[in-house]
Amino acid sequence: MRFSLKPQDDAFYSFFTEAAENIQRGVAILSELGDDKPEFQSISERLVDVEHDNDKLTHSLFNKINSTFVTPMDRTDMYQLAGKLDDVIDHIEAAANLVYLYGLSALPTLPREMIEQITVLAAQADLLLKYMPKLKGLSKTMKEYWVECNRLENDGDRSYRMLLVRLYSGEYEDLTVMKLKEVADELEAACDAFEHVSNVIETVYVKES
Repeated sequence: MRFSLKPQDDAFYSFFTEAAENIQRGVAILSELGDDKPEFQSISERLVDVEHDNDKLTHSLFNKINSTFVTPMDRTDMYQLAGKLDDVIDHIEAAANLVYLYGLSALPTLPREMIEQITVLAAQADLLLKYMPKLKGLSKTMKEYWVECNRLENDGDRSYRMLLVRLYSGEYEDLTVMKLKEVADELEAACDAFEHVSNVIETVYVKES
């Protein structure tokens, strides 16, 4: 049996699981962009609320870290993990906000490849929520998490590249191309942020196991 002098404070792990739940909620809202008649303003506004909720959660976590003498994980790793989780929400919220502010609702539909990017994000969010509760106890199955997250990130990269090909094909007007690319860049950044989360969790696993 492995013995640790570090306390197993459930509150820290609960913070991270709640952040994963916020992310899944945010991506579910973002996925509504693929509906037949998306309510673009509502999607953007609800994601702002999710982003604010996660900011409050992150600040609460930082306060708890700063007021705790001995933490169950390395402090730097916890700061990193909280920050990377917050990055995911920030990029998701920015993507939906740009779709609304740029008036991309005037398009018949968003590009199929962009919806594929969002589908990858949904899979990453589900994966994160599945494995985040296993961070406490460092389940051996955690290794499967960052392997699968990397595979999904590669899927996201392919969707992003195919979208760029479409955007530069002449199908859209130049200004629309610029707007769509900014949205696509935020979605790609969100996909990358999920992998950054997995990298921090892998670091925690290696240190603590």
